[in-house]
Amino acid sequence: MRIAIVAESFLPLMNGVTHSILRVLEHLEDQGHDVLVIAPSTHAVADAVAEFAGTSEVVHGAKVHRVPAVPLAGYTNVRVAMGGVYRVKRILADYAPDIVHLASPFILGWRAVQAAHQLRIPTIAIYQTEVPSYAARYGVPFLENWAWNRVENIHLMATRTLVPSTFALNQLRGRGIPRVGMWRRGVDTARFSPEKRDAGWRASVAPGGERIIGYVGRLAIEKQVEDLAALATVPNSRLVIVGDGPQRTALQEALPGAVFTGFLGGEELARAVASFDLFVHPGEFETFCQTIQEAMASGVPVVATGRGGPLDLVENSRTGWLYQPGDLAGFRAHVMDLMGDDAKRRAFATAAHASVQDRTWPALCAGLVEQYRDVVAGHSAVQPAVTKRGVSL
Repeated sequence: MRIAIVAESFLPLMNGVTHSILRVLEHLEDQGHDVLVIAPSTHAVADAVAEFAGTSEVVHGAKVHRVPAVPLAGYTNVRVAMGGVYRVKRILADYAPDIVHLASPFILGWRAVQAAHQLRIPTIAIYQTEVPSYAARYGVPFLENWAWNRVENIHLMATRTLVPSTFALNQLRGRGIPRVGMWRRGVDTARFSPEKRDAGWRASVAPGGERIIGYVGRLAIEKQVEDLAALATVPNSRLVIVGDGPQRTALQEALPGAVFTGFLGGEELARAVASFDLFVHPGEFETFCQTIQEAMASGVPVVATGRGGPLDLVENSRTGWLYQPGDLAGFRAHVMDLMGDDAKRRAFATAAHASVQDRTWPALCAGLVEQYRDVVAGHSAVQPAVTKRGVSL
């Protein structure tokens, strides 16, 4: 197949969207498919020249076409694609894909779904980021309705929408989005394994032999990392925060007793996660939460907020605990329960590890390719798009 993947964010920025795209690209390369990635530029001048000269960047066998983009205010490593529908339409027309994969579409993806519709190319839209709910967290709640209107229009126009969790499925169906199916996320159970637990790493972050409560993720407002302050006085514990982002300085001031490692990747990340005694995630806006799966694969039990993707991943009183959003006293109580009972924590860890062993990326990506084939086979080029408030930019 010829597949165009339109990425709202991509390398060098690493997040859940980029991670999923990379795993998909690995599988598509292995299976011999031809892939083009359309993504925001990394540097405006250099990438404008590259676009004029033709694409030369290759990632896992896929050519990458960068479109001009500018940094997002307050979050400079996130870049927002510029230009209109015509630019994307020209790229797609030149490449002539069988299908367009829209990865967490919102700005570039909105232009791409319109361009594909005009070219009568079927689309699969991957709902992966709850962008509208970020509005209130970032102090602009008046934009939430506008953002939901954008999300709804994208998914109404898409040939099929795929979501990673039951919560996301019900959320979009509740907003009137048709043709919604499930596509979960895989986890690398060889990379993330209890065998990576490292006594030396543990001693480096908890030299007093404290039990380690760990968090992995972006240090950004929507992740609600400041809620980890509720755990600051858990006895005989050390809070370790893995990741980076615009909130790092503020969080270091708010959590002076925590260890901040910065961004970790590859084997460094696998070693750190396996060396935790407990994994915590306070964010309420996760459509899936890949880091929870990685912790479970590493044999680490989880305490997370009971909303969104964690509802599918964490089984209460078996692999971890879920707490009501905003109930920080309940959050702390669940952490205290597991940190104070070694036998229970080990039992939860064993169950967590076993629960994710069949969620491999090759199996999940093979299922995605079947979705591609099904959509291409059933696509009707004359089916009109339906949007709630038109298709204007």
